[in-house]
Amino acid sequence: MRRSIAVSRSSTSHLAISRLTSKGQATIPVAVRMKLNLKPGDSVVFEESKTGAVCIRKAEPLGIEFLSALEGSFSEWNSENDDKAYGDL
Repeated sequence: MRRSIAVSRSSTSHLAISRLTSKGQATIPVAVRMKLNLKPGDSVVFEESKTGAVCIRKAEPLGIEFLSALEGSFSEWNSENDDKAYGDL
């Protein structure tokens, strides 16, 4: 299940507020963690909508089947020439 919370300048209500530190860090408030079912060690994704609203959602781990399907599509770049050309990047 994908849950997200949208925050924009035009929002008239909010779920929670968090203060940004000088290092650019913010604590995700308990209400938001509960709403998104976040646990210690989870990752979050920040997404921007077409209207400029920013949403936060729980990042879901990529499935093994999905990663296996991708593996074959990148084989064209898996050559000795590519290793020589791009190996130091």
